[in-house]
Amino acid sequence: MESLVCGVDEAGRGPVVGPLVLGCAVFDAEGKAMLRDLKVRDSKKLSQSRRVHLEPLIKEVAVEWKVVRVSPVDIDRLRRNMSLNVIEAYKTAEMILSLENTPSKIIIDSADAVAENYARKFASSVQSLNPEYILPEVLSEHKADDNHLEVSAASVLAKVDRDRCIEELKLTYGDFGSGYPSDELTQAFIRDVICSGEVPECVRRSWNTLDRSRQTSICDY
Repeated sequence: MESLVCGVDEAGRGPVVGPLVLGCAVFDAEGKAMLRDLKVRDSKKLSQSRRVHLEPLIKEVAVEWKVVRVSPVDIDRLRRNMSLNVIEAYKTAEMILSLENTPSKIIIDSADAVAENYARKFASSVQSLNPEYILPEVLSEHKADDNHLEVSAASVLAKVDRDRCIEELKLTYGDFGSGYPSDELTQAFIRDVICSGEVPECVRRSWNTLDRSRQTSICDY
């Protein structure tokens, strides 16, 4: 049986605006060699234009790939009972279980400060969703997007999809920047929606960014 390796990564854990996007991509040995030829790297080390160029090429050489968006509404709902790490592990498990091809190894860029803990959260989520699923080898590792081409490829898919979603949202809400709390455009957008009294569904209401903005905003009514 041909060995298949699945890389998993995310984009958009920290932003207050927009979805968390999870990506996974499955490769055989030939596909991995093609990733090397394409000079695929961690998405953070590639320009936006390079990521956009690579996205369809990665999809073409992958045996299979998936991208899943976790909306701010879902994040807020799930955070009532789960940490963000558990949410990510659970949604990753759902994504892996939806694959048509069963990988012999899964490599995940760890969302937990202790990589082994994240592997356990992921394994527990898989078993809770499908107790009969035989879990392959799982490697949860910090900087996996730097160290493994399969994860680098997944990071590109997730990042391009997240960026695409943000641009779609800007058509409705105007330029709110990157969506990260440190971004001044994002901060101004959050202050404006708080003052308007209508926080749109693209904003993660469970983020403490909103509480800080409420405390510092001076709204004219």
